Parts: sequence; C-alpha cells; structure tokens
Amino acid sequence: MKTLLLILFAMLFPSMAFATESVHQAIDLTDSWVGYTALIVFVVAYSLVILEEKLHLRKSKPVLLAAGIIWICIAIYYKTHGMPHAAEVAIKHNFLEYAELFFFLLVAMTYINAMLERNVFEALRDWLIAKGFSYRTLFWLTGVLAFFISPVADNLTTALIMCAVVLAVGKNQPKFVALSCINIVIGANAGGAFSPFGDITTLMVWQKGIVQFDEFFRLFIPAVVNFALPALIMQFAVPAGKPDADSGEKTPIKQGGLIIVVLFILTIATAVSFHNFINLPPVFGMMLGLAYLKFFGYYLRKSGQGEIDKSDAPTSNAVGHHETEALEPEKHGFDIFDKIAKAEWDTLFFFYGVIMAVGGLGFIGYLGIMSEYIYGELGATTANILVGVLSAIVDNIPVMFAVLTMNPEMPHYQWLLVTLTAGVGGSLLSIGSAAGVALMGQARGYYTFFSHLKWTPVIALGYAASVYVHLLLNSHMITAP
Repeated sequence: MKTLLLILFAMLFPSMAFATESVHQAIDLTDSWVGYTALIVFVVAYSLVILEEKLHLRKSKPVLLAAGIIWICIAIYYKTHGMPHAAEVAIKHNFLEYAELFFFLLVAMTYINAMLERNVFEALRDWLIAKGFSYRTLFWLTGVLAFFISPVADNLTTALIMCAVVLAVGKNQPKFVALSCINIVIGANAGGAFSPFGDITTLMVWQKGIVQFDEFFRLFIPAVVNFALPALIMQFAVPAGKPDADSGEKTPIKQGGLIIVVLFILTIATAVSFHNFINLPPVFGMMLGLAYLKFFGYYLRKSGQGEIDKSDAPTSNAVGHHETEALEPEKHGFDIFDKIAKAEWDTLFFFYGVIMAVGGLGFIGYLGIMSEYIYGELGATTANILVGVLSAIVDNIPVMFAVLTMNPEMPHYQWLLVTLTAGVGGSLLSIGSAAGVALMGQARGYYTFFSHLKWTPVIALGYAASVYVHLLLNSHMITAP
C-alpha cells in the first residue's frame, strides 16, 4: 500500500525541475516533519481544488496558501541546518520557470480577449446560427471548429465559444446540447494536443525544448482519430431535425477585429522564430507580439475606430451611480489594459501555486523515490498511457510536471506519446479538463458529469485508437531528444 501511494503521489505531485541540482548538498526530507507537513498541506489544498464547484472556493486560493507554507517549512529546516541560501536558490529556479509560462499565457489571453471584444467569435456564432444547419450538422461543425480553433486559441476558450453556439441553437433540445458539449470537449482537447499553443502541457514541453515546434504536427493524425472516432459513434444519438431559424440581429465584427486576428498569427510566428532561429525563449517573441497589439490599439484609439458603443460600456458603477460622458470618456475607447485585466487570473495564480507547491515537494525528495520505478519497471509505453488516464482524474498540469521533472530516458516518440495522452486523456471524464469543468457550469442542467460518463467507454475507444495510431506512425523516431 505504501508503494502504491508513493507511485500515485509521484505522478500527482511533481516538482517543476530537480532544483536540487542547484544545491550542492540537498537533504532528503521525505521522512522528516517537513516532508509529512508538506504532504498533508498539499493533499488538503488539492482536495479543496477538486471540490471547487461544491465549495465555490476559487482553486487558486488553497494552492497559493499551500505553496507558501511548504516553502516556509523548507526554508526553516535548511536555515537551522546551516544552509540558509539553499531554499532561496531552489525557489528562484521554480519561479523563473513559472515567469516564462505566465507571460506567454498572459499575451495569448490578452489577444483572445481583444478578439472577443471586437466580436470576432460572436460573428462566427451568428453565422452558424443563420445558416439553418441541422442538429447533426451543427454537432459536427462545432466539434470540428473546436478541434481547429483550439491549437491557436486554447481549449478552454474554444470550448466556451462553441458551447455558446450550441446553447443558442439547441436550447429546446437538451440531448443535442449534452452530446455536442461532450463532442466539443473531446475536439478542443484533441486539437490542443498537436500544437504548442493548444494547452499548457504542450506549451511546457515545447518551452523545455523536448519537442520541437514542427514535431507537434506528427500528433495531428492521432489527434484526429481521438476526436473523430467517438464523434462518428455519438452522431447516431443526435436528435433529427434542425433548430428554428433565428430572427435576431447579426453581430458585426468591430473595426480592426480581423487585423487583430492577423496580429495574433504574426505573434505566434514571432515566438516560433525566436525559438527556432535565434535561440531565445518563445516568451520573448510573445512579448514582442504584445507590442504589435498595443501599437494597433493606440491607432484604434487615435483614429476613433476603437470606440465602444454605449450599449457595450458599463452604465453604472459598483455603487449604482450612473457614468456620464464627462467622466473619463477615454474609457469608451479600445484599451489594451482592459483586455489584460480580463485574463483568467484565477487560472494564472492557480498555475503559480501548483508550480511552487509541487516544486517544494520535489525539492524535499519525494519524486526521486519513485521516478525510476514508474518508468523503469512499468515501461515507457504503459507509464505514458497511465499518465493520460490519470489526467482524467486530476489536472494534467501537475501530471505533466511529473514527467518533465523525472526526465526519463526514452525514445523521442515516447515524449510525443506522453504529450498526446496528457492532452487528450482529460476527455475521459468531464472533470478531467478545464474545458469540461467550464462547460458543466456554462451548460448547467444540460451537460453533467453523468451525461459525459455515459459516453466514457466510447471516448476511451478513441483514446486507445489514437495511442495505437501514434505508435504505428511515429515509433520509428528512436533517437532520444
């Protein structure tokens, strides 16, 4: 039982990197009061994360607290043993890793919010509704769009946009909404698996330099299989007929909306070029891309094209006093900092808490206990498949941290395999990915844990088929990275 718990712990609670390499004399604290305290604190914190929907407690709060407590315990122990700077070196290493991912994600989120404000995605939704497609056609269209948008946007944002379409056209067909939401979750997660920008886990693998940008596209066909096979089976359960035509007004794309889309593509190209051609971290390319958007936002404001309709602007403030035209009229213009403020800050802070907390646990020594066993005894293929199954139960971010920090010696196609399984494994359960959790809230009453669970065997069939196709197509990549 103790061995089983250690295996589970090593997979769930990794560190961001072996920070002990920066410390000449690391101390094994796994059997000390520091280790036990850290374990208890993190398990309690992660339990609160899992119960977020029940407790209405944002997931960032418990992990932020846990990270602070864990590193306080580590610092006290090392200081009392004559190594006052050991914890400092280790925590800076983990924080630097987080900083790179933070700014990368912040730029991507800012662009997405700018496109939302310019009605780019609402126009897409209205176009689909106006076409008068059948329920089955909409089932496929929203799934395919989720698959192809998520590599550029992210799986969470993509799923929310497509769910808005489904709810708009299928509110009188609960079964259609439920099946479409399942299909959207699968499509968004599968699409995110073959792009560095589709999911945080793929972004981490790319930024670590383990998988190069062009190599992610080797996962395209396995990802298609992962999405298409369950969709082919589920489509027969989609209700017949088509929704009533929508007589509402169409939402036009605001001035500059399509240019922002082009700037986002250019920003991604800049990040890739920084990594591939001048050996700079991709995050610096993303920050340069933020400058593109900031200058374009300046142009929109000065030219008057960035004006926000009064109907779009807030009509009253927090205390109920009405805004007037004389009160800071610039607030009605395009403001890039408003887009930054609307980023998913709870997700970003949760990400910080996870990295720092599990970084502390790895520094204590728990990860080293089982790293050789997991990949040595079980074998790389079995271990990587289990990574995907485990990511359906807990967030795939800490699971991928585990693999990256173990850094097992395995062929390059196995690194691609774990990238695939960590990305698509979350589709097995509705709670296994951010997209699924978000849609349970957005489509409350239509899409539930049990409506998704009913189709888990079909989704698992797609999962197994995608693994088989990957091994069939890419197992010739026998060289280690």
